[in-house]
Amino acid sequence: MVTFLAGGTGTPKLLDGATRVWDPAEVSVVANTGDDIELGGHLVCPDVDTVLFAGGGVLDRETWWGIADDTAATHEELRRLAEAAGLETGPRYLDDEAQTAGRGIARWRRFSGVGEFMEIGDRDRAVHVTRTSLLDEGKSLTEAIRTLADAFDLDVDLLPMSDDPVATLIHTEAGETIHFQEYWVARRADPAVADVEFRGAADAEPTAAVREALDDPVVIGPSNPVTSIGPMLAVPGVEAALEATPVVAVSPFVGDEVFSGPAAELMRGVGRDPSTAGVADAYPFADAFVLDDDDPTELPEQHVERTDTRIDDADDAERVARACERALAAVANGEAETEADAEVAE
Repeated sequence: MVTFLAGGTGTPKLLDGATRVWDPAEVSVVANTGDDIELGGHLVCPDVDTVLFAGGGVLDRETWWGIADDTAATHEELRRLAEAAGLETGPRYLDDEAQTAGRGIARWRRFSGVGEFMEIGDRDRAVHVTRTSLLDEGKSLTEAIRTLADAFDLDVDLLPMSDDPVATLIHTEAGETIHFQEYWVARRADPAVADVEFRGAADAEPTAAVREALDDPVVIGPSNPVTSIGPMLAVPGVEAALEATPVVAVSPFVGDEVFSGPAAELMRGVGRDPSTAGVADAYPFADAFVLDDDDPTELPEQHVERTDTRIDDADDAERVARACERALAAVANGEAETEADAEVAE
């Protein structure tokens, strides 16, 4: 059994190869839900759905978002109606009272659907409608996602990090507080980041299914440490669980160069060095790291496996997953050694 912590695109890409290395029936994936929003009354779970659509064979792999070849007629009509009515099409937060009214799963991240600032495809929207309706029928988020996973014939066990709401909020240097989706989608990561808040995390709990999954060895793929993995670590009990089990992490950096996304800006904003060294500082519980062959970073306290960590296809993903497998085996068998130890041995 092995558990992956997934957010953004890094870990979902790794899963393309991980299911060649491990039996999919023995793989659990705990997905970040800090990025979730309720948009026009429908709960959108981007990091959950990337894993769902990839495993179901329908993911748009050009964007790593939504369903391939989906239409967007409803989205386009929402934009047209807003423009025709003279309404703004940027992010439209509901007021403070509405943020916490009604279904608790959506609090602090509730947007009007007027103008729909995120493009939601028509088939994609059907997933959000189904998930939200299952919640309204009394299902937990975990139960709703398992129902959807069955519908997409998912081989792995896909779990949300919590059934409780956690909202990733960006505090900008201009003094604004905006949801991560406004920062990333509407503003294209333009505002300078002063801090990142995981609102609700202190009151959230990992589900029994997540706690059980975290008893197994854990792989953290090359995801953004701040907004993809950070919300999970902010939930009480998760970091302690990681300290008690073997953990290997794949760096999303090569030295101080990030593969993609806003990880560098976000790490800088929360006071961490935007580099592999900064990732290691963010994951003090990690027993081993998988680093790129060209990464000059030395991690004297952890076991390190090196390979080409760029993932462009399933073969690349398998190569990185096998490095993770070697690292976990070394830790589990008590054979882990630091690179400094290896140099001394030579």
